[in-house]
Amino acid sequence: MPEIEQPELVARVKLLNRDVKHLVEKYRAIFEWDIPDIDEALSDRLIFAAVRKALDTIEQDPGG
Repeated sequence: MPEIEQPELVARVKLLNRDVKHLVEKYRAIFEWDIPDIDEALSDRLIFAAVRKALDTIEQDPGG
C-alpha cells in the first residue's frame, strides 16, 4: 500500500470495525424480527458470509 494511504487506513481501522459490527447487528435484528425463534449463531454466520460476498463483489466491480 502506498505510504500516504497507510496512515489514513490505520487511523480509521477502529471506526471501520465499529461500522461493520453495527451493520451485522442491524441485519441480525432484521432476522430476529422475521424469525422470532432464530438460531443467532447460524444467522451471524449467514450474515458474515453475505457481507464477505458483498465485499468481494464490490472489490471486483467498484462501480457496479
